[in-house]
Amino acid sequence: MNAEIIAVGSELLLGQITNTNAQYLSKQLAEIGVDVYVHTVVGDNEKRLAESLELASERADLVILTGGLGPTKDDLTKQTAAIFCGRTLVHDEAALESITSYFEKRNRPMSPNNRKQALVIEGSTVLTNHTGMAPGMYLETEKCKLVLMPGPPRELQPMFEMELKPKLLDGSGTAITSRVLRYFGIGESQLETDLEDLIDAQTNPTIAPLASHGEVKLRLTVKHTDANEAERLLDETERLIQDRVGEHFYGYGEIGLMEQLVIQLKKAGLTISAAESFTAGLFTSGLTAFKGTSAIFNGGISAYSAEVKENLLQVSKETIKQSGVVSEACAVEMASNVRKIMSADIGVSFTGVAGPDAQEGKDPGTVFIGIAGFDQQTVVFPIQLSGNRQAIRERAVKYSCFYLLNELKRWNATQ
Repeated sequence: MNAEIIAVGSELLLGQITNTNAQYLSKQLAEIGVDVYVHTVVGDNEKRLAESLELASERADLVILTGGLGPTKDDLTKQTAAIFCGRTLVHDEAALESITSYFEKRNRPMSPNNRKQALVIEGSTVLTNHTGMAPGMYLETEKCKLVLMPGPPRELQPMFEMELKPKLLDGSGTAITSRVLRYFGIGESQLETDLEDLIDAQTNPTIAPLASHGEVKLRLTVKHTDANEAERLLDETERLIQDRVGEHFYGYGEIGLMEQLVIQLKKAGLTISAAESFTAGLFTSGLTAFKGTSAIFNGGISAYSAEVKENLLQVSKETIKQSGVVSEACAVEMASNVRKIMSADIGVSFTGVAGPDAQEGKDPGTVFIGIAGFDQQTVVFPIQLSGNRQAIRERAVKYSCFYLLNELKRWNATQ
């Protein structure tokens, strides 16, 4: 089955709000094997909405309309869809009772136009709105399967999960299983080049690359009636992929680099401390955003100036004089010294040039990341990053997480 999503609302075309519903629905539908081929956005105009609906029904098996189910005059989705189906609108008593109860509980008068929200297309299956007033609708016409859902994401998302998703899966003998592989340090284009023949030959499972915030994800999706066979097919495909790009792999699912680092440090029973110069606490802030970080994080020092590096982090005057603060030597002392100062198992350091100007004759994007503790010695990873000031800082933190995960993996293998 393929689908088209039509988002209704002039505010979307004016740029006043972002169409997050299309992103959410596309992701959810892909996970259950429904391919979304087209996104459409149309304003609050009955004629243009009717034209969009007719066009969508010609090229999609499933058409999902979002928005325009409210009580105001510009909410035209239900009326337009009813005309498209050749049906009338009728009040759904359960929805009307829920709307009436909402106002009664809050001791607020209900304006007459709120009754409009309880109107549904005759013969449709009503999708209960668990967090709002306007119900959704699902109906099968001669042209397509049609779904109407409210616009607010806090209403649409629970309705999809609790009401629509079970209906789309009902009666399907095929199970849809997905696995997400996460990679860092390789661009989407390079990953796709390395896997080009696998992607071109894909049938079942399918392989879909997706770039996201400096990372790349691969979604493997398999359709099969046998759960064990589905897992076998996923395992087989993953092995082929990892043989080629496994050095950039760091985890599965929706767990990003920083959270994966927290998880792995907890598993290893190791503590970490940080000495940050140009990142100015960005690593520390990201790490402590996760629950239970106190078990693995001893503390951090944000040492921006050379004086603080010398006096607080105990970086030697000789190192600063001979090599400068943006140097491999400085990164070594920062990492090893913060580890000792904080009594941590691991120390990580960041020194570099975020820009926009050069420093110590080094271009913006010059970065040194030091890691101390795994073998009682300190390793330094010099990298050259591009982008604006904030992008360089954020990417440096991501690289540190990736390097730390690799060091953890290597350390675990020796235990």
